[in-house]
Amino acid sequence: MNNRNIALKVEHISKCYRIGTKEDVHDSFGASVFDFIKSPIKNYNKYRSYYKFGDIKPDQGNGPKNDQSDIIWALKDVSFEVKEGEVVGIIGINGAGKSTLLKILSRITNPTSGCATIRGRISSLLEVGTGFHQELTGRENVYLNGSILGMRKKEIVRKFDDIVDFSGIAKFIDTPVKRYSSGMKMRLAFAVAAHLEPEILLIDEVLAVGDARFQKQCLAKMKDIGQHGRTVIFVSHNMPAVTRLCPRTILLNGGRVHADGDSHKIVSLYMHSEKSTKAERKWDDMIKAPGDEVVRLCAVRVKTEEGSVTDVMDIRKPIGIEMEYEVFQSGYEMRVYFYVINENGVTVFPSFDSDPAWRGKPRQAGRYVNVGWIPGNMLSEGTFFITPAIYTISPNIRRYKVEDAVAFQVIDSMEGDSARVDFTGNMSGVVRPLLKWETQFRPKGSKVTTEAKG
Repeated sequence: MNNRNIALKVEHISKCYRIGTKEDVHDSFGASVFDFIKSPIKNYNKYRSYYKFGDIKPDQGNGPKNDQSDIIWALKDVSFEVKEGEVVGIIGINGAGKSTLLKILSRITNPTSGCATIRGRISSLLEVGTGFHQELTGRENVYLNGSILGMRKKEIVRKFDDIVDFSGIAKFIDTPVKRYSSGMKMRLAFAVAAHLEPEILLIDEVLAVGDARFQKQCLAKMKDIGQHGRTVIFVSHNMPAVTRLCPRTILLNGGRVHADGDSHKIVSLYMHSEKSTKAERKWDDMIKAPGDEVVRLCAVRVKTEEGSVTDVMDIRKPIGIEMEYEVFQSGYEMRVYFYVINENGVTVFPSFDSDPAWRGKPRQAGRYVNVGWIPGNMLSEGTFFITPAIYTISPNIRRYKVEDAVAFQVIDSMEGDSARVDFTGNMSGVVRPLLKWETQFRPKGSKVTTEAKG
């Protein structure tokens, strides 16, 4: 591969920490502001269009040699390349090394071993209120933060109105940042970082703060940055956002690169590898289980047609919602149902048990398992939550209702056989049914003829 087409090259980077000790380098962006001001020559190398740092021999044995029991390796021999214009997602469980990697690439902390080569101006958004001074106003912090990120004053002045408009906090721009909520700080910080127009943008879980509208705004901006040929590294726990925004994803596990490839495949691998799945919830102790002396819930599961429990579902496949419950007193007619709720808190639909074998009939004491099937090509892409419930008829009493008992991700297909067809952009909507389409065509100049029937 031509090195001129590589925006970022990471070679055997490792990072270890000793428990109970403090490094000389800063591990927060805000604290590194003072280091930036005191070290202009070093920071010239950091923000010029091409630089390489680390240059430590990539030896897995590097790092502290004694008392290895109190050493934690946040990263271990991580290597990958990112081409110019690529939008790459980085996922993994908490503690996998995602944020540590971005801090190293942002020059906030140094690697224990290995090196990285970066071509182009880099901007990072790693913390809420990155680099903000609490006593300064939002306006003053725009200029301060922009300067820290490498923007000239003329550039900040030219883009100031766009930055404020994007942040949506124009009313409070002359208010000290210490009075901002975390969401307001994130809005302003993201607006500054995004309008820097860097060749490389590093973003760490920016969608964790802010309402749904702001999250969509951030995703649209990141997509726009990628479409203009700039490179984006996006760390997130929002799997639909990763699959929608990033064609390629890197999975970190235990500080190492576990997998690297197509986002849909990597996300599916990640979700299936989780030891504690959100797709199943069980109550082994019936005394503590939801319900009362009449009926109690034993378990809720999200299942595939093959019967496996999973929290990642192909948009084209049916999804089974299984509810297992114990009836203690015979003679009650019961309504068994669940709600499907999307990640924005919108109820997509409720579904009631319509099995004719028990519809309108009293239940006998014993163990029951109900499965309601959601058809494939019905739900949209995203995260969904299941709230199971039961109430009895005569008397009309709701015996239990468990909010968000289980959750699952719906991943869209890029193979052209879902409702998306060949569209690769962001598709809105609560549901995404695959409709039947018909097309009639008449060549130009042709006449419509009607056959006589008799």
